[in-house]
Amino acid sequence: MKLKVLIVSFMITLTGIVNAQTATEILTKAQNQAKVENKNVFLIFHASWCGWCKKMEKNMDDPAVKSYFDANYVKTFITVQERAEKKNLETPGGDIVNEKLGGKDQGLPFWVILDANGKVLEDSRVNGQNIGGPASEEEVNNLIAKLETTSQNEKVNAEKIKEVFILKKK
Repeated sequence: MKLKVLIVSFMITLTGIVNAQTATEILTKAQNQAKVENKNVFLIFHASWCGWCKKMEKNMDDPAVKSYFDANYVKTFITVQERAEKKNLETPGGDIVNEKLGGKDQGLPFWVILDANGKVLEDSRVNGQNIGGPASEEEVNNLIAKLETTSQNEKVNAEKIKEVFILKKK
């Protein structure tokens, strides 16, 4: 019985690995969608353990700013830097794409805004330091400046971005 469970578990794991999209495939799909929709790609490198990654994603999906992000960007995610017990969650080739785009040793989340042809327009670094999930007023102002230069369809509402992203003191 244990052998059957082990074999079934192995087959499920193998199926997940075989069917997993590579980072390059994910990025190509996002770029193709961006071409069709006249948008840029907002690529976020994240991990299941990363609280700031979850905060960034939650903020981007906040009703006050979601329509802005949806109008201007194809949001896409690549999972990297998982712990040993969750390595199966990583996007195949994710670390290579992360390094290629400047995210090696930058921490998470690391995000990059690309045009539909894959040209890097902006990333989450300011003066060489990753602001990741921006939460301070200075970090959020840097995010807003990057959004202003990469928005194609809807103008950024700086006040709404600040309202959602700046971490409130309790």
